[in-house]
This record gives sequence, structure tokens and C-alpha cells, in this order.
Amino acid sequence: MDELLKEIRKCTVCKDFLPYGPRPIIQASKTSKIVIIGQAPGIKVHDTGIPWNDASGKNLREWLNVSEKTFYDKAHFALIPIGFCFPGTGKSGDLPPRPECAPLWHKQLLESMTEIRLTILIGQYAQKYYLKNLKKRTLTETVKNYETYLPEYLPLPHPSPRNNIWQKKNSWFKEDILKILQEIVKETLHKD
Repeated sequence: MDELLKEIRKCTVCKDFLPYGPRPIIQASKTSKIVIIGQAPGIKVHDTGIPWNDASGKNLREWLNVSEKTFYDKAHFALIPIGFCFPGTGKSGDLPPRPECAPLWHKQLLESMTEIRLTILIGQYAQKYYLKNLKKRTLTETVKNYETYLPEYLPLPHPSPRNNIWQKKNSWFKEDILKILQEIVKETLHKD
């Protein structure tokens, strides 16, 4: 696993498409219990090299009801994006994750991890890649039908502050899904 992580962190496969250059961001260990698969790092995460080290990460930790210390403990959480490097900015926010990373690295990573109990799929890119034709027509419908994907996967929207409007329109998410998420995370982290 250590060699695989070194290899990923040195990856330059899509360097010609990255306006800020390659800087693969990942956290994982052979014994990670919960895998969080997100989109791609933003510029702040690119600059610091720390996954989810931004407002989205703060929201995500609140959703999970875990401390920074727990979140950044690789024995608890693997933080694996669909695209490992910051893809740059487009007209309405960050560009989509580069398509090379997930097919190149995810299978090897997940096969190297022996203790996975839950995989949280954050946002449409992770859900499309992992749920394929099982995902619903919209992200909202996919998240609402989370039970369909358990116990292996739990789909969530992106925790970006830009999604606050979505959360206000979909109060069931905070009232129902976050409570269930927190229960599952607590139970998963405390299982022997």
C-alpha cells in the first residue's frame, strides 16, 4: 500500500491538462474503515496538500459528526477523489475531475484496503463512476434512495457551501439522512 500511494503521489499522467500542475491529493491506509470518494481537490487543497482542507471539508466533518483528528486518521478514513489533482476553474466553479485517475488507480487502491466497511460517494462524479446505471435520474433522487445502495455505498451531495440552497430546498437531507449518516459512521468507527 505504501508503494502504491507513493506511485499515485508521483503521477503526472494528465499534467498537460492541469493549469496548476500535478499534485495528487490522497489519504488512505490498508486498514481504513470508511472510504470517502469525492470529486477533485479545490485550489486551497491543492495549495496545502491536505484533503478536504477547506469549507467543504469543514461541512463534511460536521455532517459526519467527527473531529479533525478522527477525520485525518487514515486508519478511520480514506479520502480518495475521482480526480486526484486540482483540475482548474471554469465559468461556474471548478472544472470536472480529470477522467484518467479513477480508472488508473481506484481498483488497485480499494483492493489493497482490507477493512473497508462503508464507501461514501460524494457528488455526481463519484456516484456516476461507482453506481453506474443503478444511480437515479438526479443526484437528489439518488441521495433520497440511499437505502438502495447500503451497506456498501452511501451517496451524499457535495458539502460545498454552494450547495446550501439545495439543502434548504431538501430539508429531509438534514432531518433524516445526516442522522442516519452519523449513526452509521459512529457504529462503523467503533466496531472491532
